Amino acid sequence: MRIRYLQLHITPELDALEVNTLLRRHLGLSGTVLRRIKWLEDGILLDGERVTVRRRVSAGQTLSVRLSDPPDAEQPVPTPGPLDILYEDEDLVVVNKQPGILIHPSHGHYEDTLGNYLMAHYAACDDGAGFHPVHRLDKGTSGILVAAKHPHGQERLKAQLHTGAFRRRYLAVCEGCPPHPEGTVDAPIALKDGSLMAREIRADGQKAITHYRVLDCAGGRSLVELELETGRTHQIRLHMAHIGCPLTGDFLYGREDTSLISRPALHSRRTDLIHPLTGRELSFTAPLPQDISSLIERSFPHGKERRAF
Repeated sequence: MRIRYLQLHITPELDALEVNTLLRRHLGLSGTVLRRIKWLEDGILLDGERVTVRRRVSAGQTLSVRLSDPPDAEQPVPTPGPLDILYEDEDLVVVNKQPGILIHPSHGHYEDTLGNYLMAHYAACDDGAGFHPVHRLDKGTSGILVAAKHPHGQERLKAQLHTGAFRRRYLAVCEGCPPHPEGTVDAPIALKDGSLMAREIRADGQKAITHYRVLDCAGGRSLVELELETGRTHQIRLHMAHIGCPLTGDFLYGREDTSLISRPALHSRRTDLIHPLTGRELSFTAPLPQDISSLIERSFPHGKERRAF
């Protein structure tokens, strides 16, 4: 089984430093990650020998730290299922999630989630990766989902969220047309009283900011590109409803219409991020699923902007 290790060659400039200093300052490992792996036989090695974080190194040695989860780490049950993988390496995987699929196992869904499918994929590839999603998508939302393969990668990617280093752009079909060609919705979101699912705009809610740009508007419906500055549950759906333009097909904040689409018309179209270990700039685009593509064709038959998607 492939296990992910991170290595550091000890140069003369690093001579005599403590392992703990090298792991934290030079490899960027957090205390949480270190506490998880330092008890493993192959958790922290110096020239192949297990060492403590207080060991001092010498020039010419190689420090190695295990990034993969311990063998007994709790993970979703591997269950084969549909996967559309856009990108994969030893640190992360980028998936084009299909609508109707949950991200995490939960009550009534222990073996039919994206986490289950990815763990089965890893097992088939003899990859010792774990499931560490960086963000989430609603069950009905399609498109790009980024998951790290180990806790270190997840921490570094989560630190990028809601910064210019990690940008998520969505496409939505909405009922009605926003009041301006582009704008920002800044409205705090809280769990609706008495509900386990629905959210509402409320002064004491969590800060939530969504930027939008209208791509097309025809027949009482609009095609909108949205970018998140924060990542609250149901943020796009609720913010668009708040300005009078609920997502087409949104049963919770608008009006369900299965003759048009059987879910809220929302697709995570593009994501840009910085690779958590190499520092490379990565950009991913997920093709439109058939249901949203058909809705756009019917709603904006003469639209020019949609051709870019």
